[in-house]
Amino acid sequence: MRPLSTRTSNFTDSVIRRMTRVSNKYDAINLSQGFPDFEPPKEILNRLKQVADEDFHQYSITWGAQNTREALAAKESHYMNIPIDPNTEVVITCGGTEAMMAAMMTICNPGDKVAIFSPFYENYGADAILSGAEPIYIPLVPPEFHFDPNVLEQAFKDGAKALVLCNPSNPSGKVFTQEEMETIAEIIKRYDAYVVTDEVYEHIIYAPNKMVYMAALPGMRERTIVTGSLSKTYSITGWRLGYTIAPPEITDRIRKVHDFLTVGAAAPLQEAVVTGLRFHQDYYDDLQKKYTHKRELFCDGLSQAGLTFQKPQGAYYVMVDISEWGYESDLEFCYDLAEKVGVGAVPGSSFFHEPVNNLIRFHFAKKDETLQAALQRLQDIHVKMKR
Repeated sequence: MRPLSTRTSNFTDSVIRRMTRVSNKYDAINLSQGFPDFEPPKEILNRLKQVADEDFHQYSITWGAQNTREALAAKESHYMNIPIDPNTEVVITCGGTEAMMAAMMTICNPGDKVAIFSPFYENYGADAILSGAEPIYIPLVPPEFHFDPNVLEQAFKDGAKALVLCNPSNPSGKVFTQEEMETIAEIIKRYDAYVVTDEVYEHIIYAPNKMVYMAALPGMRERTIVTGSLSKTYSITGWRLGYTIAPPEITDRIRKVHDFLTVGAAAPLQEAVVTGLRFHQDYYDDLQKKYTHKRELFCDGLSQAGLTFQKPQGAYYVMVDISEWGYESDLEFCYDLAEKVGVGAVPGSSFFHEPVNNLIRFHFAKKDETLQAALQRLQDIHVKMKR
C-alpha cells in the first residue's frame, strides 16, 4: 500500500475527548471535556420544539440563514461596538471548530507560518498543519500566563503571517488586558499580518476583567477574523453552531471554503437559536453571575482540598498544579485520578508546546450538586493518590 498523508502522521486523538471516555470507563465525574450538565435556556428549547413542526428541514443558505446572520450581526455589533453587515461579513459554521479551520484555510498557503499562544486549545496546531502552515508557539508563562512582547514580535520577524488569539483563553482562563491587546495589535500592524480570534467565552468573564475585542481596536478591523461559537453562551455544545465575522473580501473567501468543508450548519438549529441571539442584557448578566458563583464554589473547594491553582479570569477552566505527587506524566496522573478518586481531568501537556507536565485542567460548567460531588471526592486526593 502507498503511504498515508505525512501531514497528519503525528496527529493523536483528542486528549480532551479521550478523557471523557476514561471518565466513563471509571464512572468518574467528568470535569475534563467542557460541556454543561444543565439545560439550555427554556426559550431556546421551546422554539426548537416549534421548529420541528415548521418548514426548516432542508438546506438553509450555505453561509447561514438570513435571520440567523441578522440576529448574530445585531448582537455582536452591540457588544463589539462596530457595525457588522450580516450579508457580507458573517458566516454561520458547524461549530467554532469549523470556523477556525475555515479561517486558517482562507489565510494560509503551504509553507506559511502561524503564531499560536501556548497553552492553546488543542485544535489550533492541527488546524495550522492541515492548512499547510507551520505553527510558531509563543509561551504564556504560568501561573499568571503573561507573554513577552519581544518573543511575540520575533515570531513575526521569523515570518508569521497570522496570530491565533483565544480570549478569554482556554485552558488558562486568562483574559487579555486592554494594554496587552493594544500591544498585540501594534505588532500585527507593524508586520502586515492577520489575527484569528477565538471568542467562544466572550460572555464568561469575571469582574474586574473586561472583554476587549481585537476587531474593534484602531486599524484592526480589516486584519481580524473573528471566530466564535454559540455552544458556551447558550449551553448548546451539541448543536455545533459557530460563526466567523470578517471584512467582506475575507468573508467571501471563507464562504467558499466553508461550502466545500460542510455545505452548511443545521437549518432547524439555526432557526431555534435566533431566540437566544435576541436575548436582552439581563441574560448575559445572569450568565456572568451564574459562572461567577460556580467559580467561587469550585475554587473554594479546591482550596479546602489543599490543591494549588490559578483562579481563572474568564472561561470555565481551572489549571491545578500536581507537582507534589511527582508524576513524570500528567496523562498517567489523570488516568489514576479518574480510577482512584473518581474525577476526570485533562493533562495540561495536551495544551502546551513547552514540556509542561505538572498541570491538569478541570472545568466547572456543571450543576452545583455535580461540582459538590466532585469536590467531595477531591477532599481525599492526597490519600487516594499517594504513591
